[in-house]
Amino acid sequence: MADGSRRRWEEGYRASRLRDDVDFDTLSSVPLDPLYGPEDVDPRIGVPGEWPYTRGIYPSGYRGRLWTMRQFSGYGTAAQTNRRYKFLLDHGLTGLSVAFDMPTLMGLDSDDPLSEGEVGRCGVAIDSLADMEVLFDAIDLTAISTSMTISGPAPMLFAFYMAAAEKQGADLSRLDGTCQTDILKEYIAQKEWLFPPEPHLRLTADMMQFCLSEVPRYKPLSISGYHIREAGSTAVQELAFTLASGFAHVELGLRRGLAVDDFAPGLSFFFNSHIDFFEEIAKFRAARRIWARWMRDRYGAIKERSWMLKFHTQTAGVSLTAQQPFNNVVRTTTEALAAVLGGTQSLHTNSLDEVLALPSDEAVEISLRTQQVVAYETGATNVIDPLGGSWFVEELTERTEKEAEIYLARIDEMGDGSILDGMLSGIEDAYFQKEIADAAFRYQQLLEAGQKVIVGVNRFTATVQESPDLLIIGPDIEEGQTKAVAEVRANRDEHAAQDALGALRRAASEESVNTIPVMIEAAKAYVTLGELTETLRQVWGRYTEPPAF
Repeated sequence: MADGSRRRWEEGYRASRLRDDVDFDTLSSVPLDPLYGPEDVDPRIGVPGEWPYTRGIYPSGYRGRLWTMRQFSGYGTAAQTNRRYKFLLDHGLTGLSVAFDMPTLMGLDSDDPLSEGEVGRCGVAIDSLADMEVLFDAIDLTAISTSMTISGPAPMLFAFYMAAAEKQGADLSRLDGTCQTDILKEYIAQKEWLFPPEPHLRLTADMMQFCLSEVPRYKPLSISGYHIREAGSTAVQELAFTLASGFAHVELGLRRGLAVDDFAPGLSFFFNSHIDFFEEIAKFRAARRIWARWMRDRYGAIKERSWMLKFHTQTAGVSLTAQQPFNNVVRTTTEALAAVLGGTQSLHTNSLDEVLALPSDEAVEISLRTQQVVAYETGATNVIDPLGGSWFVEELTERTEKEAEIYLARIDEMGDGSILDGMLSGIEDAYFQKEIADAAFRYQQLLEAGQKVIVGVNRFTATVQESPDLLIIGPDIEEGQTKAVAEVRANRDEHAAQDALGALRRAASEESVNTIPVMIEAAKAYVTLGELTETLRQVWGRYTEPPAF
């Protein structure tokens, strides 16, 4: 803007009486100027579908294809969740996303004493191939993309999935989907690991190699920042630690002897979309730029598909409130729109009651309809990168990128020039955990001081809202699942099951053997998840997190 008008505005701004009831920083406490103009930004942002992909990885944006609409779904038994999937598919869902219960996430069978009280409560219980067959009964796995949100026992669940697809008569080369398999973020944030980091990373490399040769459309790895953000990180920390994990897995593939342009296009990401609308959009745009530059300049990728960062987004679970839960519809809608304007390839919208219980059918329908309203009614999909060129968004994108690069340089330094080694060093030294804990503490202080506002929690608390009807998972689910897993063991060929476990034990002891085909054969013998986990623990041991203060 002209110097004269800018000066007049500055004088008027300084003379204004400003609001004193809120701060003017982002959710992550990044200070914001009151006004942005062309002098604040680098105008070279490019066009969609071209380097450095600031404006999206596809030339046609959502005019060519909408994002995949997923709902993170799973509760109780496989049969109950199968009915929920069919309900969602009938209502317009375009991709499945499996939520597992806590015992499954920890590699435990439902009848394990440590599983007591948790079976089917935060997701679906999957103990063996028998459950996986029921989970996808009458759902053609070659006709829909399926995402499985699990990391510690991801290779075991992947083996069940492959075996179930074979039982359907599926051509494995046609299977499309994603398995999370990001064990590094487990040590950083979610804490659902089974073994020490090195054998976990071996399993990840085994999956990368197997999918490359046998299931080329399936993505064996979804590098996850979602749980890092849910643990209390800032947007910049989520971006930096997630991309660092991505680069670490690139180095893992290279160490396995894979060519970067063969496996890099199969890597995908999973980000959080939090409530600060513009900060999230800037984060997604910066992520594409950093990934493209590092893949080309540091890792020598030649194919454009290797430079393109593809990501799934889930709205922020941590932003939902138990107080005035219907406000969560507004929060989720805002976060979904930020993900869309940020250029996501896939999206899950949280349900209004998820902070209280697993979502009800009604809440899930509203959640899915939120995506459909954004897609078909708002006009947000009519223009590619409609916020491109916004002085504010472009400046915030630049700043987010620069601050994330500072973290990446620190991680690289910790690994003496290796991001993978830097990640492992940071995990052992609790560097990531401390950074996130400090950020979460600072935010909590701002909330308690009233500088940050959560409507219905620390301001505007009067309400006429009543608690919604909740989905209750009773003890009968655990009783039935415990009996079911016992029946699987009683009815299988026990000799074949023990032979399969012996083969897995030998494979785990030999670095040169890919464990995935061995686990698929064990799945076909109806070996249970807990048996697979325990067999590998006998070879690789357990992991204890170092204390951090």
